[in-house]
Formats: sequence, C-alpha cells, structure tokens
Amino acid sequence: AVQLVESGGGSVQAGGSLRLSCTAPGFTFVASDVGWYRQAPGNECELVSPISRDGATFYADSVKGRFTISQNNAKNTVYLQMNSLKPEDAAVYYCAVDAELMAIRFLGVMSCIDYGMDYWGQGTLVTIST
Repeated sequence: AVQLVESGGGSVQAGGSLRLSCTAPGFTFVASDVGWYRQAPGNECELVSPISRDGATFYADSVKGRFTISQNNAKNTVYLQMNSLKPEDAAVYYCAVDAELMAIRFLGVMSCIDYGMDYWGQGTLVTIST
C-alpha cells in the first residue's frame, strides 16, 4: 500500500514560518497530482493547495500570497512553505494523492481522511501561538 508521510509541523509564533514536506516511499509523485489539506478542531476539512503533475497550482483564498506549494521530483517530495502564519492556520495538515485532485475544491467532510482520495498521509500538526 502507498504511504504518504508528512513532516515539518510544529509550534510557531504568529507571523512565523514553517515548511511542510510530503514524501511517499516506493511511490513516485512525478505522474501524480498532490494536494495539501487541513483540518482544524470543529471545522470541516479544507483545501489548502494542490499541485498538478505538470506544475499547475491553486491556492485557497485564505492562504494565497502566504503559502507556496512546490515539488522536488528528484527528492520525490512535495513542500508547503507557509509564511506569515496566523492563528487561524492552526490545524492538522494532510497531503493526499488522487487522479481527480486538481478538480476538487470542496470536500464537504469533517474528517479529511473520510474523503475518498486515492491516498492520504497521517497528518502533521501545526500550532500557532500569539
């Protein structure tokens, strides 16, 4: 089974930065669309940013201008650079792979992993202190 592994979460002060990483041992991202999603307590799962296999990207309005998604095919890793973090960015961040991922803007589920993506990671927690 494919296992996506997120890392890079942690605690940071508001205004700070974090870089999340998503890797997949034994699975190549080069032919896949990969997305970052987040889930804050009591909130529905929210799309943050996907990147297509040909490099197209999309950003949720809430993170546009602050977050940047990128892909390093040599390292088989997708990154989410998060700058100017706000308290409302606190959440568990998940990466996912799905053939239809670039067309998905709204998941409509409370728990990200309940949405039928091809693969989900286990999530990495981001906390923001003020």
